[in-house]
Amino acid sequence: MQTNRSQILLMFPAIAVFSLFLFLPMLTVLDESFRTYIPGRIGSVTGAPLTTANYTEIFLPVYVRYFIQTYLLALTASLLAIIFAFPIAYYIAREAQPWARKASIFVIVGLMFLSALVRVYAIQLTFGSTGILGPFMSALSINTNGRPYTYFVITVGLLHYAIPMSILILIGSVQNLNPRLTEAAQSLGASALTAHLTVTAPLCIRGLVSAFLVSMTLGISAFAIPWILGRGRVLFISNLIYSRFSEVTNYPSGAAISIVMMIFSFLLVFIMSRLATRLDRT
Repeated sequence: MQTNRSQILLMFPAIAVFSLFLFLPMLTVLDESFRTYIPGRIGSVTGAPLTTANYTEIFLPVYVRYFIQTYLLALTASLLAIIFAFPIAYYIAREAQPWARKASIFVIVGLMFLSALVRVYAIQLTFGSTGILGPFMSALSINTNGRPYTYFVITVGLLHYAIPMSILILIGSVQNLNPRLTEAAQSLGASALTAHLTVTAPLCIRGLVSAFLVSMTLGISAFAIPWILGRGRVLFISNLIYSRFSEVTNYPSGAAISIVMMIFSFLLVFIMSRLATRLDRT
């Protein structure tokens, strides 16, 4: 009994901070999302009547397009990040020399401290219509102002964040893996690729799911990447939320979009966690 009380007392500061700075503000956003908005005002009127119109309008095609763009591009970048990051993480964890492993981790961690604007504008200066690869794209008859190319550039921007983070997550998963299992598969006649696909990858499923979820989180919540690289043609949900709160001052609409986005994210985490647990048991 005394131990339980001590644990509760130790957890109280964290619970208090969580409640004050996260739970309470989200409750405020939830309440705002059900309030009626009066054009010309900043936010809703105090004591405004409740309504569900802020949620029903999200099903309009113009809003659905924001959600599809956001989750589709974030999903694409997350899958590509895992495909690129896993071999790199495996090499760093298993094949690289100790000094090379330390240097690689140092460089990857250093990339995480690089300013978001520096990353975005570096990509724009490289892949943009006036970038250094502009003449090469023109020679290939690629329209750098078209929507498909804009999707490509935004995906590259998302990979700038997703790949380093995925590598750091997967290094730990690979290090905890028993290398003799992969060697046993190869000794039984499996090729190196088959052994990694059938043994290494399944045993690292929790790390792969964690890297995927972190990459999805970074992609879904991206703001500067679609704002700058999208050039107004492709915008994410975060840009829509900013517009509703800042430019239109329609706080109830922005709050409703935020709540729906949070619910989708929780569902994604739940589904991927259940999937990882099921695959880990098989």
